Amino acid sequence: MALVLPCLVSHAPCSAWVSWGFGGLGPGLPRACLFAPCDDTSPLSLQPFGEWCNLQPKDAAKMPESAWKLLFYTLSWSYGIYLLFFTDYPFFYDPPSVFYDWKKGMDVPTDIAIAYLLQCSFYGHSIYATAYMDTWRKDSVVMLLHHVVTLTLIAFSYAFRYHNVGILVLFLHDVNDVQLEFTKLNVYFKHRGGVYHRLNDVISNIGCLTFSVSWFWFRLYWFPLKVLYATCYSSLQSVPNIPFYFFFNALLLVLTLMNIYWFLYIVLFVAKVLMGQVQEVNDVREYDVEDSKKTTTAKKKEAGLQLPSALKEGYVCGGA
Repeated sequence: MALVLPCLVSHAPCSAWVSWGFGGLGPGLPRACLFAPCDDTSPLSLQPFGEWCNLQPKDAAKMPESAWKLLFYTLSWSYGIYLLFFTDYPFFYDPPSVFYDWKKGMDVPTDIAIAYLLQCSFYGHSIYATAYMDTWRKDSVVMLLHHVVTLTLIAFSYAFRYHNVGILVLFLHDVNDVQLEFTKLNVYFKHRGGVYHRLNDVISNIGCLTFSVSWFWFRLYWFPLKVLYATCYSSLQSVPNIPFYFFFNALLLVLTLMNIYWFLYIVLFVAKVLMGQVQEVNDVREYDVEDSKKTTTAKKKEAGLQLPSALKEGYVCGGA
């Protein structure tokens, strides 16, 4: 039985990040950061590789997107591991320490500033890509909100010197994206050249299970335990009357609600598998609105029903 996990992120099919004007990588806020999209003719494009591997056309079109995101998230998460476990920062094992010696206008360490530069660039591009470049999917509105909230947290946490919390937040979220994109690539590669490849199918099944568990563990257990505890409670113990307390905690709670929202997709997927409702599961979210519209249109025509005027005009709500 082939298992395909819910796709929770969506960016441009191919992109390379470019950044500049970081004010010396120190206390200055990034002045300009962006992701520069590359088309299929760019040397950075992986779509010709997908075609060379004889992937199915739909999979060949999706492969570059997942490959580039896997590269970014792997580098980002690896750098987060370095910061949290191979330096003197105690934030992971001692979350309240993110506010020790905090003061307004404090210098941002260069190694943390580099992480912020990369993440700000990535999510700045992601907002544009989700709105204008990517295929519109069922949860694209929520995804767009996620990118806006994330970029707001990144920018303002840097500006107001909550960067220690930011490193912890990014570390706890990037791991799931690494698993997601790696699993999706194996899903795309299990049918290539008209031949079924069992190894890729097995790897995608294992990836699906580990992704589901790690999503709960990192985003719904460790995130409240370490991040929300530190920001909601420990911050007031270390810095009474800390500025922007309600603003940042509200954004973090919105991020938590979105993590719960997407976890419901995972629970729905697992429930269908356990009840035997599916043999080969397509992503409960990984289809675009256009496909949904075509399916709905076909069913209504078969039933002899007249389509609503909104559907005739090509408008489909992007809700769940």
